[in-house]
Amino acid sequence: MKRFFAALLTLACMLSLSACREEQAAAKPVIYLYPEEETAVTVKLDYAGALTCTYPAYGDGWAVTACPDGTLTDDAGQTYNYLYWEGADTIDYDFSQGFCVAGTNTAAFLEDALAQLGLTRREANEFIVYWLPQMQENPYNLIAFQSDRYTQAAKLTIDPPPDTLLRVFMAWKPLDKFMEIPAQSLTAPERTGFTAVEWGGCRVR
Repeated sequence: MKRFFAALLTLACMLSLSACREEQAAAKPVIYLYPEEETAVTVKLDYAGALTCTYPAYGDGWAVTACPDGTLTDDAGQTYNYLYWEGADTIDYDFSQGFCVAGTNTAAFLEDALAQLGLTRREANEFIVYWLPQMQENPYNLIAFQSDRYTQAAKLTIDPPPDTLLRVFMAWKPLDKFMEIPAQSLTAPERTGFTAVEWGGCRVR
């Protein structure tokens, strides 16, 4: 009987810890589409969380006409620079490798890192303008660009499939002091043919 109650107590503690785990926001992932010629494209997102905002409205997925310069047009004739979504999740992002960057060095770091990750100057500019105000005043920021942890939790289905899919997602935490962390290697595929690009990030709690 004692073993039974001990097991029951352990289970209750585990459930309590799980319930107390804070949700975090996947903030401003945006999706750019660059076909080689004007193309009707549908995009669907399978997200291990709850969508909190989309623009244009997601519905059962996004359906747009994409132009080579990245302009997207919906059925109503409204144009967009990109597809936008935000969500709440409890994904355990990977910080086994990354970078500890002084807040004052954040802009320069992101300019260099995003270039290595394959973003154009315009895409990197929009990324930095969104995130820099939240990061530059912190003493340090712990930054890790995600791969499988993010792409498996936020699966994209694009039809027709792009020749190049580039997804850049930054998980980060503000820090009061410097922390040693193994440096992350940053690479990018060559952008050829129909290219789809996504960037986003999450301030991890």
